[in-house]
Amino acid sequence: MNTKKSSLSQTYRASLREHLDHRGSGESGLKNARLFGIQATKSGMETLALAKIHEGALRSLLSDEASPARKKAKTLRGAAFFTEAITPIEETHRSMRQANRRLEKLVSSLTRRTHQLAASNDKLKHEIIHRKSVEASLITSETTSSQLLAKSRHMQEDLRHLSRRLLTVQEEERKRISRELHDVVAQALTSINLRLITLKTESNSNARNLRRRIAMTQRVIERSVEIVHRFARDLRPTLLDDLGLIPALKSYLTAYMQRTGIRVSFSVSPNIESIDSTRRTVLYRVAQEALTNVARHAKASQANVSIRLHANNVNMQIHDNGCGFQVEGNAFARSSKCLGLLGMKERVEMVGGTFVVASAPGKETTVQVELPGKKVPSRPRPSKLAAVKELPDSAHHSP
Repeated sequence: MNTKKSSLSQTYRASLREHLDHRGSGESGLKNARLFGIQATKSGMETLALAKIHEGALRSLLSDEASPARKKAKTLRGAAFFTEAITPIEETHRSMRQANRRLEKLVSSLTRRTHQLAASNDKLKHEIIHRKSVEASLITSETTSSQLLAKSRHMQEDLRHLSRRLLTVQEEERKRISRELHDVVAQALTSINLRLITLKTESNSNARNLRRRIAMTQRVIERSVEIVHRFARDLRPTLLDDLGLIPALKSYLTAYMQRTGIRVSFSVSPNIESIDSTRRTVLYRVAQEALTNVARHAKASQANVSIRLHANNVNMQIHDNGCGFQVEGNAFARSSKCLGLLGMKERVEMVGGTFVVASAPGKETTVQVELPGKKVPSRPRPSKLAAVKELPDSAHHSP
């Protein structure tokens, strides 16, 4: 690193000497300054470091200058040389600040959406607390038990409807935000990129500096597009809609293992893609939520996800070797602190399935999901799924 900095210092001093001695005068000298600035930008040099190099070089070159007038003139020429040299560095910083402002706006929009979902979850908590109060009243009042029981059942159905509606709205909101990110933001950035490419291609002048600025701006825009696509994949994976459940889960598990360090094995029946889109979405979301709980609470090192299609039923099992927790029947469904399990249970029951959790403190945990696997009419799959269709029914996938 010091050797590289020393080399840059020597190059700068030589270019500055030529400029001060009028051997690199006018546009030629300033052009050398800009070329050095571009080289310094690529090496990661900051403005302050370049200022120190300039100060040392200028002091050394003016040390033998006896004439005050010539020393002043060279100092002014050196200032112009330094100004031109730091221009690429400042342009790079300005481009990054603009990109950061765009990202801050995007994050602010996502934060607002998150707050809206949090408000809906708070409403669900209040409804659950209210239902528990009604159930307590049924126990303490024998004379009105039949009336309170009827009222409780009615409120239970209302609560179930509310929770299902919440999950449906949440899924639709994720789809909408995902489409917005893909179709609006990403297209706008891509359009800007294409305009810059056209500008660079159609330029008849030998404006090398202009082309360099365009190239730097293109790189910033490409990074922004990648970030937007990552946000969209987190909200609603396009693989799930475009290619199916297996590629979507494999992609998610790969990212999950890299993020958490938990090893996950994945086995699936290739013909699982024959079930309808709603059930595929339920399986994906339940697997996602269950593995999120493993990472947050289980202190596990390994997990297994298995999905099988037997006759007309779909069976998914998620197992981990973590510390476990206390489960008493379906008590988690009545706890306001276990909305993740409640959400998984509601998703499964929305499509007529069953959801069971087997665990105990200090023991391993297994989440079992069984769905009625009503098949949709067979139709040609996209060519990208050809490799998946050729796997045997008992194929084992390791993301």
